[in-house]
Amino acid sequence: MATSSDTSDQNVKSRRPAESAFKQQRLPAWQPILTAGTVLPTFFVIGIAFIPVGIGLLYFSDEVKEHVIDYTYCMKEDENITCAEYIKQNDMEPCTCQIIFNLTEDFKGDVYFYYGLSNYYQNHRRYVKSRDDSQLLGRLSLTPSSDCEPFAYAEEDGKLKPVAPCGAIANSLFNDTLTVHSQDLNINVPVLRTGIAWTSDKDIKFRNPPGDLKTAFANFTKPVNWRVPVWQLDMNNSENNGFQNEDLIVWMRTAALPTFRKLYRRVDHSQVGFSTGLVKGPYLLRVEYNYPVTDFDGTKSFIISTTSLLGGKNPFLGVAYVVVGTLCLLLGIVLLVIHVRCSRSTTEMINVNPRTPYS
Repeated sequence: MATSSDTSDQNVKSRRPAESAFKQQRLPAWQPILTAGTVLPTFFVIGIAFIPVGIGLLYFSDEVKEHVIDYTYCMKEDENITCAEYIKQNDMEPCTCQIIFNLTEDFKGDVYFYYGLSNYYQNHRRYVKSRDDSQLLGRLSLTPSSDCEPFAYAEEDGKLKPVAPCGAIANSLFNDTLTVHSQDLNINVPVLRTGIAWTSDKDIKFRNPPGDLKTAFANFTKPVNWRVPVWQLDMNNSENNGFQNEDLIVWMRTAALPTFRKLYRRVDHSQVGFSTGLVKGPYLLRVEYNYPVTDFDGTKSFIISTTSLLGGKNPFLGVAYVVVGTLCLLLGIVLLVIHVRCSRSTTEMINVNPRTPYS
């Protein structure tokens, strides 16, 4: 006669997995045995393949010419004070400084101007999300996204208005003006303000509202730190205004690291004297200094650079390939020596059991 305890045990659901090949882990599987015949060739193949690739990457990286000018503490014209200190003491009043530099070799091919910032954390979580993507697509609303707070509204003429574009990213837009003057030719280097943003960004992620831009933004105000409204960002090209201004688009693509550079201008090679690039000689960098960075121990730099088949100057990838390839070759040689001196046959290794004598 079954007891109550036996009945209760039968009612408890068993935790034993179902009797199937999948749940009982009896499916056929490939279990490779790592032997010297498979491991050693792999190390040598990787080493032989990676080292030439790394050398090629280093070669193309070295082909890129760069000239970097740090202008964080450049001196105000005709005054014994840095522009960084001047704008701090005079409530962000614009400051102008000049730096003479010399290109020791010709920069042939397409030449680009960049601005670089350091110790600037555009990857901060709250900073990255502080934007309204719907607004940037031209869908203007008098109620910006809450992600833009506290840069969603600003006061203008005694009235609180929504900001366009709103958010911390747009509010911190880089606004230094950088001009390069060729002292040999006695003219400013001609540059293009367009063609600096990703095509996918300009065609897909950023759209202007329909109609006249000034009318469309009539009920909105500019970000607090801006000097002009969004529809006046480029006074010389009406098509480069509004949310499709390429300086704005470049800035809105936040950087992953605290030290970064962003494309500022392209040299116009259709102009006389610059068809082949920038010739060596003396130049003058004129800076309208507006952007403060010293408060957070940051730096600013101006970069002149060419490109190669692989893009800009970046030796890291080439060095990484060479290092990995060299390590693989060294490991392959060491393991080959060990294999030759202390090798056992594959059959012996497979048949090892607790009774196999150690030798």
